[in-house]
Amino acid sequence: MSNRTYSKMWADTHDVLHHLLKEELYSQETKPLTDRTMIFQMLSAFYIKYVKIFRNMEDLYEQIVHPQKRRIIHHVLEGVMGRILEVKNEMVKLEFSEFHYYDDILQDLKLTPEDLEIPIPRYFMKDKVKVMKDRENILSRILSKSTIQVEKAASIRILSLDEAIHIIQIAERTRQGRLRSKFMLEIRMEEERESMAKPRSTSTMSTDMAATLIRKIWQGYLQRKKTKKERAEEMIFLDMEPAPDFQKPTAIQLQTQKMQQQRQVVQEVHEVEYQQALVTIKEQLHSVEGPDIKESLREQIRQWFVECRNVTGKFPNYPDAENGGSATLFASKTPQEVLQELAAKEEKKKQKAAEKKEKKSAKGKKEEKKKKKGKADKEEEEEGWKMAPSQFLSTVVEGQRIYEGVWQNRDEHTNLAQTYVAELIKEDKRQEVENEIRVQVDELMRQELKNLKIAVDRDKSTKKKGKKDGKKKKAKKGKKKKKGKDLTANRTIDSLFEELVNEGLLIQPKNIQLSDFKGEYNYLGTTLRQTDIEPMPSLSDVKQLITLYGILPLGSQAVHEKAPLVKSLMLAGPSGVGKEMLVHALCTETGANLFNLSSHNIAGKYPGKSGLQMMIHLVFKVARLLQPSVVWIDNAEKTFYKKVPKEEKGLDPKRLKKSLPSILKSLKSEDRVLIVGTTRRPFDAELKSFCRTFQKIVLIPRPDYTSRFVLWKTIIQQHGGILTHSLDMSSLAKITDGYTLGHLTQAAKDVLTERRIKQLHTKPLTAVEFIPPLAKQEPVYQEEENSFKDWFVKTPLGKKRAKAATESENDGKEKGKKGKDGKKGKEAKKKGKKKK
Repeated sequence: MSNRTYSKMWADTHDVLHHLLKEELYSQETKPLTDRTMIFQMLSAFYIKYVKIFRNMEDLYEQIVHPQKRRIIHHVLEGVMGRILEVKNEMVKLEFSEFHYYDDILQDLKLTPEDLEIPIPRYFMKDKVKVMKDRENILSRILSKSTIQVEKAASIRILSLDEAIHIIQIAERTRQGRLRSKFMLEIRMEEERESMAKPRSTSTMSTDMAATLIRKIWQGYLQRKKTKKERAEEMIFLDMEPAPDFQKPTAIQLQTQKMQQQRQVVQEVHEVEYQQALVTIKEQLHSVEGPDIKESLREQIRQWFVECRNVTGKFPNYPDAENGGSATLFASKTPQEVLQELAAKEEKKKQKAAEKKEKKSAKGKKEEKKKKKGKADKEEEEEGWKMAPSQFLSTVVEGQRIYEGVWQNRDEHTNLAQTYVAELIKEDKRQEVENEIRVQVDELMRQELKNLKIAVDRDKSTKKKGKKDGKKKKAKKGKKKKKGKDLTANRTIDSLFEELVNEGLLIQPKNIQLSDFKGEYNYLGTTLRQTDIEPMPSLSDVKQLITLYGILPLGSQAVHEKAPLVKSLMLAGPSGVGKEMLVHALCTETGANLFNLSSHNIAGKYPGKSGLQMMIHLVFKVARLLQPSVVWIDNAEKTFYKKVPKEEKGLDPKRLKKSLPSILKSLKSEDRVLIVGTTRRPFDAELKSFCRTFQKIVLIPRPDYTSRFVLWKTIIQQHGGILTHSLDMSSLAKITDGYTLGHLTQAAKDVLTERRIKQLHTKPLTAVEFIPPLAKQEPVYQEEENSFKDWFVKTPLGKKRAKAATESENDGKEKGKKGKDGKKGKEAKKKGKKKK
C-alpha cells in the first residue's frame, strides 16, 4: 500500500471519529435515559465503533512513515484505547456482568466477530526491544550462575567395587539381550523367506481372464482417484473447503510483508532525521530570533512597570517563577487588568476568612438541608441514567482538532517521501525558545525591579519582604509529609533483582502469545439472554477481557493513569482451561516482569513477620521500578482457605492473606503493577476476603463445540499432524465435550509420536486414534461447571446481576397486572353501557 492509500485511510478514520464524537456529545447533552436495553444498545454501538477506529489507527501507526503524523496518531490511539475501557466499564456497571454479546448489533452493522477483536498495539513491544534484551541477558546470567553453583555443590560419589561390578553386569546383560533379539529376528526373517519360496498351486485361470481382472482393478483405482480429485476441486471452487495451499502465503501477501518491513526501515530513518531536526531548528531559532525575542520581552515588561507606576503610584510585585513568571502578565491582559486581578485575590482571601466563621455557626442547619437534598438527588438519579464524565474524550477531541487544523487540508504533493515538515517544528519550538528566554529575562527584570524599588520606595519594599518570608515559612511547614521506611535504601536495583531471581520469586515468563489461546465467538449470547438464560462465556470473550483489563493498561502509562483502575484480576476455572497460559501471555505481550507469590513458592522463604515484610517490600519495590510487572498467585484459594488441610499446615498457605489489602492500597494509578490470581477451586476460599482482594473475577469455561473444533485443528497441526478427509473433525469435536485445552494437547502428544508422523503420508490420521488417550483422562463434567456458576452468583457482581434480574421480573409482573386490570375496567364499562 502506498503513502496516498494510508493518507486516505487516515482521513476516512478521522471522518468516522468526527461523527462518533458528535454522537457522544449529543448523548451527554440529552436528558437521562431510563430504558436499560436502549442504554446498552447505545453503549455497545459506541464500543464497536471505537474498536473499529482503534484497529484502523493501530494499522496506521505501524505503516505511516511521516514522524509528525505518527505522533498525532499515537495521541489519538491512546485516547481511543482509554475510551474503550471507559465504555466497557459503563457496560459492566449497567449489566452487572463482565461478558457482553453483540451478535444482533454486528448483524445490523454488517460486521464479523473478527472486527470486534481488540488488537494488541505492536509498539508496546517495539519500544521495549532493548530493555527486554538487557533483562533477558541479566536473567540468563543470574540463572547460569546459580546452576554452576549447584553443580559445584553436588559432590561426586565414589563407587565401591561391588557397586561397580553390578553396573558392569547390567550393561553386559543388556548387550547380550540385544544380540539375542537381533539373532532371533534374523531366524524369523529366514523362515518367512523360505515359506514364500515354496511352490504355490498352479492357477487354472487363463491369461486373458487374469489380464482382464488386473485391468478392471487398475481402471477402477484410476477412476476413483480421478473422481476424488474432481470432487475436491469442485468443493474448493464452491468455497466449501479450503485450498491445499490455503495457509501458505500467496505472492501478493509476501510482497505486502516485504513492503511493510521496508516501511518500518523508512520509519526509523525518518525518526532519526526528525530528532536531529528538532535540535538543529531550535538552535537556529535561538541564534536568529533569540536576541529579538529577548529585547521585545524586556521592553514589554519595562512598559508594564511604568504603566503600573502611573496607575497605582507604586511599582508592582513581580510574579514568582512557580506561578509562571511574566508569562501570566501578558496572557491577553493589560497592566490595569492584572492589578485588578491581584486586588480581587486579596479581597477573596478576606472574604474566605469571614465565611469560615459563618460556616461554623450554620453547620447544623446545612446538615439537615443536605439530608433532604440527598434524598431528592437519589430520587432524581433513579429516574434515569447518564454517561459518566470521561478522562479520555478531551484527548480524542484534541487529536481530532489538531488533524482538522493542520493535516486535513494540507497540500503534500511536494513531500512524496513523507519526511518531517520544518514549518511545524518551528511553530512548536518557537514557543519553547520564548519560554526559555523568558526565564532568563525574568531573572534580569526581577533584579531591575528590585533596584527600582530600592531607589524609589525603600521602606515599603522592606515591609513586604518580611511578610513574604513569613508566608513562605508557613507553606514549608504545611508541605511536610511522613514517608514510609525504605528497608533496602542502601541497595542497588541490580542486587535486589538478583536476590529475587535466586529465591525463585522473579521468574522468566514463557514465550506465549495471546493469539495462541484459541477460541471461538459465542454467536447465541444475545438470544440466550433474551430468553433469561445466562450463557457461559466463550474462550474468545475471555481473551478479550485479558486484553482490556491486563494488556492495554500495562502496555500504556497514559491509559493506566486515567482509565478505570484495575489493580487485581482473578482467573477462575477448571484445571487445563489455560489459566497459566494467559498469565504468561499477559507478560509476553506487554514485556512485563513475572513475580511468583504462590503459597507453594514462598513456603520456607523469608520466615517470620519481619521476613514476610521484607519479601513484600522487595517484590513490590522491584515491580514498581521495573514496571510493567505482574504478580502471580497460583492456587489463590489456598491463600484464602476456609480451613487449612492438615497436610498443608506446615506450608502456612494463608501467609499473605493479611498483607494483600494493604498492598492493594499502596498501588497507585502511576504504578503499572497487576496482581493476577489463578484458581481451580474457588469454593474452598473464604468468599468475602477473596472478593475484596480481587477486583475483577473472570470465569474461564470448558471449551464449547466451536472452540473445540478450532482447538483440535491447531493442536494437531502444531504437533506435526496433517488434516485430511479421513479425520472427521466435527465428530471429534462433538465427542470431546467436557475436555479442556490441556486434555486435548496431552492426547495429541500421545498419538502424534515421531513414528506416527512418519506414517502420515501412507496412513492418514483418524478420529478413533484420539479416543484411547482421552479415555485415560478425567473430563470436566457439567456438575463441576455448574458449581463454578453457583459460586460466581455469590460474588458481589453475581449478586447484583441476580438482584437486577429479580427486579426486572417483578416489574414485568406488575406491568402485566396493570394491563389485566385495565382490560377488566374497560370490559366493565362496556357492559354498563350495554345495560343502559
